[in-house]
Amino acid sequence: MAILPIVHYPEPVLLTVGKPVGEDEFGEELTRYVEDMFATMADAHGVGLAAPQVGLSKRLFVMDTPETDERARERHVLINPEIIHVEGEQNGDEGCLSFPGLYQTVRREMRVIARAQNIKGEQVEIDVQDLAARCILHETDHCDGIVFLDRMTPLKRQFAKRKIKTLQKTGKWN
Repeated sequence: MAILPIVHYPEPVLLTVGKPVGEDEFGEELTRYVEDMFATMADAHGVGLAAPQVGLSKRLFVMDTPETDERARERHVLINPEIIHVEGEQNGDEGCLSFPGLYQTVRREMRVIARAQNIKGEQVEIDVQDLAARCILHETDHCDGIVFLDRMTPLKRQFAKRKIKTLQKTGKWN
């Protein structure tokens, strides 16, 4: 397994809608790439990582969100994800591996049902809440060329962009 370089905002790949993963792309190469994504996410202490964050403009992401019961913890790969149902509301701190050192309160839905393909290309449906719901929404946004700055209020976005400029000047962004 390899640790992939994580790209940082404002890299264009983060702001571009990812291309769907084609049926002919499922196989050993994609499986290896997904394992590299899991290794990269773990190395960076993240709970989710989308392909655009490692420079690949594709609609896929990996996630591993902690559960209260460690035995219930499960790694997920969602390929060509689509959100089919959301409900409720949660407000909480959100970070992003492509925005190192930046955390902001972001409103997201509390429950999410998503449909995607697994690593074998089979259709799957996942119904999650809390942190896992936040993660699916955040990573699906990456697949759609949306970054979490876009989910902030204008005032918070302005504050965040100022902080990013400060981090870039001090060399703590790259």
